[in-house]
Amino acid sequence: MKILTVNAGSSSLKFNLISLPEKEELISGNFEKIGLDDGIYSLKINGEKIKKEATMKDHKVAIELLIKELLDNKIIESLEEIDGIGHRIVHGGDKYAKSVILDNEVIRNLENLSALAPLHNPANVLGIKAFKEVLPDVPMVGVFDTAFHQTIGEEEYLYSVPYSWYKVYQIRKYGFHGTSHKYITKVMQEKLHKDKINIISCHIGSGGSICCIKDSKSIDTTMGFTPNAGLLMGTRSGDIDYSILTYYMEKTGADFAEVDRILNKESGLLGISGKYSDHRDIEEGIKKGEHLAILANNMYVNRIVSYIAQYFVKLEGRVDALVFTAGLGENAREFREDVLNKLRCLGFIVDTNANNSIAGYLDIHEGLISKQSSVPVYVIPTNEELMIALDTFDLIK
Repeated sequence: MKILTVNAGSSSLKFNLISLPEKEELISGNFEKIGLDDGIYSLKINGEKIKKEATMKDHKVAIELLIKELLDNKIIESLEEIDGIGHRIVHGGDKYAKSVILDNEVIRNLENLSALAPLHNPANVLGIKAFKEVLPDVPMVGVFDTAFHQTIGEEEYLYSVPYSWYKVYQIRKYGFHGTSHKYITKVMQEKLHKDKINIISCHIGSGGSICCIKDSKSIDTTMGFTPNAGLLMGTRSGDIDYSILTYYMEKTGADFAEVDRILNKESGLLGISGKYSDHRDIEEGIKKGEHLAILANNMYVNRIVSYIAQYFVKLEGRVDALVFTAGLGENAREFREDVLNKLRCLGFIVDTNANNSIAGYLDIHEGLISKQSSVPVYVIPTNEELMIALDTFDLIK
């Protein structure tokens, strides 16, 4: 089967075409500036990258261009070869605990959930409707970032606010990056040869979250009602004292929209360092002895260590593996070692040589990086697109 995976934004469309069960990526790409005059798109075929300019008035035009490229590049001979389409959907609320076939009722439900993810769900629905128009006979599946975390119990997902806030306004922890954490769980089940595993999954990239997984199910995660909770991130603040907001607003005259923008776009590593949101730049700043770069890195390490320790206790020390994944988790060797050195009291012992050998740019992407450790520590590349394709495959086959 050939499965198309789609991540639709308000002005963008990312895609992959994956052949299953071989798990072979045939083509990937990204359409940008949809609706603007200076639209562009990029493709990656057999390692070769291609960039083109194109005016795309809407997502339908982008999809038509996508199909043309699939045919022109002989990726497919006809549209009948596209067996299914898997859509990444940011928010399923507490309504969807697993991936589902996208019928009209599900689409209406997603529109009703837009208030929970106003920047993402409307765009996701836009992409779904556009594909329905262009490829009406191809079955489509919705894969939710929030679904994997629907196994979290209410004592963990509720906030200590009036219970009516949850019942009336659906205010609760939802968690995100669920597709990534689910993929890591699946990989580790195969690697450890166990169906029920206890792991701590660290998805550390420009956005970051840690997931506590017991018996192969999420029982807690760092992100909350929004992705801005939990860890310090590239530009997001993570957890802060809410009273800071009203204090800052009173002192500066800023309104809430401005404060919300700062917390999401100008905080985290960028806020502390003053100029770096990418950890690779933080690393360069550290080499130059820049105090704020060192401070930002140390704060990030400490937040991650705190949550790993918390989840270690939550699993009563019975942890089958600690896993680092995503851009920073897969590539930042010194950063991983800093985290593990702070966890030595819990029995985590890094193998420096093994750790230093694993990074994408070194062409070694995964492996065990612990030595005589009470808990084995792995680096495993995440693959959300493959997870979307596998869920789609399972539902339509």
